[in-house]
Amino acid sequence: MTMSKSPVVPSPDTDAPTTPGAVARSTMERDDATRGAQPPFSSAPLPSSALPWRPPSLDEGGTRDDDAGEFQSLTFTVEPPFRGWRVDRYLCHKLPRLSRSKAQKLIRAGLVSDRPLKPSSPVLPGMVLTMRRRREDEPPTPGHLPLLHRDEDLLIFDKPAGLPIHATARYLRGTLVALARAQALDGEKPDPAHRLDRETSGIVVCGTHPASTRALKLAFAQGQVHKRYLAITEGWPTEDAFEVDAPLSVGGAIVRVRVFVDPVGGKPSRTRFRVIDRREIAGHPFALVECEPLTGRQHQIRVHLASRGLPIVGDKIYGPDERIFARFAEFRLTEADKRLLRLPRHALHAAHIAFPHPRDGRLFEMDAPLPDDMRAFFEEGLIDQYA
Repeated sequence: MTMSKSPVVPSPDTDAPTTPGAVARSTMERDDATRGAQPPFSSAPLPSSALPWRPPSLDEGGTRDDDAGEFQSLTFTVEPPFRGWRVDRYLCHKLPRLSRSKAQKLIRAGLVSDRPLKPSSPVLPGMVLTMRRRREDEPPTPGHLPLLHRDEDLLIFDKPAGLPIHATARYLRGTLVALARAQALDGEKPDPAHRLDRETSGIVVCGTHPASTRALKLAFAQGQVHKRYLAITEGWPTEDAFEVDAPLSVGGAIVRVRVFVDPVGGKPSRTRFRVIDRREIAGHPFALVECEPLTGRQHQIRVHLASRGLPIVGDKIYGPDERIFARFAEFRLTEADKRLLRLPRHALHAAHIAFPHPRDGRLFEMDAPLPDDMRAFFEEGLIDQYA
């Protein structure tokens, strides 16, 4: 971590604030370690207790908790940018795995509001919607959230792979927000200023009070935050440094959240890449790549690398077959799927961030070392961690 009085130079947005409708959005991942950063590898041996995150098994379902005995609930308060949206569309936006037909059935059954609604009813700011269903066990998630930095305005965590940021229909207690609040001191109210995908590890910045959180989200929206990621790819890039400029759109036939290159209707998307190292392990080529997104699109790094024939190791959507993700979501992964994935999660790590400190605007930088599972894969040749 370093702080300097160098002026903050705005750069293209590389992540999104957690409020909808901001200048830039992202549910995504980015970045890599750099200035003043630790080297990507350490010669220290892995601790014997270090076990990679593993996804839940077939009988480990899950949803949100509630006080209503055998039922669980998930409550949303409609934010101003969603004014006028259909209520079924709003619920599907908040819960990407909820189908439109299922949302409409819940609405017609009166299970989302204490007032009568139709699927086409418009939502208004402040409207409260609550999804209720029978209680199930929550899938296991990492229970330890390493703290990288604390001051009166900031809490910065090194999020482990497999930990969602916010509560969803499937996760309640096993979230970064829940673990951060459990670590909070008196007067601290941790609130993440941006997001990472659940399987992406690395730096997450939280404000400790509303004013610092607002300042952080504004910095993200204005492109004043610079991030770099580390990724392990299947295959070797032919160049040591390259840039992908490929517009992106969202929507797949098998996986609804899949992003694809769309030269005609896609949003502008650019990412810079730099090869840190290339290795052949058990006859297979892999590369450790530094990724610097210049825009902040969903899944941008993963899609851009896959478009160059360099999918990230362990990527269930953009790797060997997107149907693997569908089977994973239904707890039906096969042994052949696991052999193709190699890792239980995609090998992407948010390793470096630089932003204006909300207290005084000074440039603040933080680094997170390469996690054990990615280091074991690339440095020690443990390429079958999903077996």
